[in-house]
Amino acid sequence: MSFRTGLGFDAHAFQEGRKLVLGGVVIPHSRGLAGHSDADVLTHALMDALLGACGERDIGEHFPDHDPAYEGISSLVLLEEVVGLLRERKYRLVNADCVVVAQEPRLAPHIQAMREALAFTMGVEIERVGVKATTTEGMGFAGRGEGIAAMATVLLQRPET
Repeated sequence: MSFRTGLGFDAHAFQEGRKLVLGGVVIPHSRGLAGHSDADVLTHALMDALLGACGERDIGEHFPDHDPAYEGISSLVLLEEVVGLLRERKYRLVNADCVVVAQEPRLAPHIQAMREALAFTMGVEIERVGVKATTTEGMGFAGRGEGIAAMATVLLQRPET
């Protein structure tokens, strides 16, 4: 068996008048995140980790923000495409571990729903998907409530050919 790791990161600023979507879950909050798609930083970081693990370029290369086809699109739809690419190349997700960095809103009540949505979309058991949330104790852009960031790491497995 061959193993590959990947690391992903994304950050978006808050924007009035948008829904806040994290891990495919709409989170009640007064502001959403700015972006061309649904601006789901958690799913974006996860997709970049998956793409990196199989030697691909980032999501901006695969789903450019100047393409009207991706305007307002659910990041879970894009994640399905990334997973399809992995399957074509015979990669299997061993596990994903993700961290959302946000001073607000409180995310603990939504973690399980995020794990379920991501696992379902990727077609894996929920035990293979970790999601955690942390604050920055008031430091940096996330700490000042200007936006949210997310990081993800993945381990992929593929049979030797």
